[in-house]
Amino acid sequence: MAKEPVAVTVDRVTRIYKNVKGRPDVVAVDEASFVVAPGELVTLLGPSGCGKTTTLRMIAGFDLPTKGQIRIGGEDVSSLPPNKRDTATVFQSYGLFPHMNVAENVAYGLRIRKVPKAEIDERVKRALELTGLADLADRSPGRLSGGQQQRVALSRSLVVEPGVLLLDEPLSNLDALLREQMRVEIRRIQKSLGITAVYVTHDRVEAMSLSDRVIVMKDGRIRQIGAPSVIYERPDSVFVAGFVGKVAFFPVEVLGDDGEGCACSIRGKAVRAGSRAPGVAAGGNAMLMARPESLILGRPGEGVVDGEVRQNVYLGSSVESFVTTEYGELLVQIDDPAGKRLAAEGQRVSVSFNEDRVRVLPAERD
Repeated sequence: MAKEPVAVTVDRVTRIYKNVKGRPDVVAVDEASFVVAPGELVTLLGPSGCGKTTTLRMIAGFDLPTKGQIRIGGEDVSSLPPNKRDTATVFQSYGLFPHMNVAENVAYGLRIRKVPKAEIDERVKRALELTGLADLADRSPGRLSGGQQQRVALSRSLVVEPGVLLLDEPLSNLDALLREQMRVEIRRIQKSLGITAVYVTHDRVEAMSLSDRVIVMKDGRIRQIGAPSVIYERPDSVFVAGFVGKVAFFPVEVLGDDGEGCACSIRGKAVRAGSRAPGVAAGGNAMLMARPESLILGRPGEGVVDGEVRQNVYLGSSVESFVTTEYGELLVQIDDPAGKRLAAEGQRVSVSFNEDRVRVLPAERD
C-alpha cells in the first residue's frame, strides 16, 4: 500500500514563538537535528512542553521553522504547506465524521484528491483489511470502541499512501489494555508496509516498545538519540536515565578509568561501574545509576548501603521491594520470585548492585 519509503531530515531546526505582550520569546525547539532512515520508526519522547509535538508539526507543515531545514526524500519542504508534503498525520483526537460510516471516513482523503471511484474502493478495502476493520466497513463511528476508532483514523492516513506517517500521541485516549494492543498493531502495520514513521509520546513504554530509535527531548533540545536498549541501559545524562525508567542514583567520586567502565568510591567504599557516559573524568564527582533489576538485597553491612524493606509488591513474574535508605527509597526488582527467600517488610537489609549493569553519569542535573 505504501510508496517506496523515504528519509526525513531535520537539519538544525529552531522554532521561536514571538510573544506579543512584551515578554521573552519562547524557544519551543532549539537547533534540533536528526535523520529518520527510510522505513524506520523514530519516536520523539519527552515531558510536556519539551518541543516534541512542535517538531512533528513542523515535519507535517502545520508549523514552519524559524531557522533550519526539513527535507523529505531529499526535497526541501521547510516552507511548503501540509497538502504539498508527502505525509499523513494520525492525531490524538480521532476526528472521525459522525455522519459517515467507516469506509466513507477512510475514503474521504481519496475523494478530495479526486481519485477514481474504482481505485478508491480497492484502496479502502485494502486499508481496512490491513487494520482488521473489513467487517466494520458499514458501521458508524458512534458504534465503535476507542481502539476501533483509532484504527479507522490510522486507516484514513494509510489509504492515501504517504511517504511518511506522523503519529501525534495517538493512543493517549485509550485505556491501558487497548494502548498495549494498539502498540502491537501499529508496529506490525508499520513494519509490514515498510513506511517511514515519526511518533510522538510522553509514555516511555510506548517509545521503548514501538521504536527503532528514540529521540529524548527536554526544554526544546535533543538530549540523546539511540535504540531503545541504548537509551535505557546507556543513558548519557541524569535526566535521560530518570525519564526513561525507574532508577536509583548514588553520588560517587570517580577514581580512574577502566576501559569502558570506571572505578569509583561511594563514601570511601570502592566500587566499579561497567560503563561511563561522555564527560565523566577521573578525580571528579559523578552519579552512579542503577536500574531496579541490577540491585541486589543482602545482609546488613554487606552492600553499598543499608536500609529497611518498607513494602514488597508481588507482580507475578517479579517482586518489587521498596527499601528506605539514606539515598532515599530504592526499588529493587527480584525476578522469578517463586522459591526465593524474600526479605520481609520491616527487615533490615543491605543493597548492592551488579557492577556490569550500572553506569556512571556526569553529576550535573540538566
